[in-house]
Amino acid sequence: MTDKQNIVTLREETGAGVLDCKNALEEAGGDLDNARKIIAKKGYSKAQKKSERATDAGVLETYSHNGRIAVMLDLRCETDFVAKNKEFRELAHNIAMQIASMNPENVDELMDQPFIKDDSVTVRDMLTALIAKTGENMKVERFCRYEL
Repeated sequence: MTDKQNIVTLREETGAGVLDCKNALEEAGGDLDNARKIIAKKGYSKAQKKSERATDAGVLETYSHNGRIAVMLDLRCETDFVAKNKEFRELAHNIAMQIASMNPENVDELMDQPFIKDDSVTVRDMLTALIAKTGENMKVERFCRYEL
């Protein structure tokens, strides 16, 4: 692949800016896998910087599994614009399924669990990636899980 194609690929996969993708590729010596890791690492530092910003918007996501397990999740973000975003909604749904499946005791335990659909990432990693992509702070405020 050419450098331009790699930049486009990285941008599509990570949501990072064109310049961030270009710089990551240069830092990684053209290695696409290493560039992904560099972007993820830098995305994490961006997420840390945003962690103090208020999260006054978000969604209440509900999920029911076979009528035997139900979850209500309060996932927060900074603006209604992001709260209505397809990727934010998808993340809320995936986290609610995670809670139904893995039954974490609290938010901290949830965040450190390997994701049920891809155990190479944690719930925290998924949230951090979306924070880096949208530029907004996000957090799992609370959740409740019921089981018959």
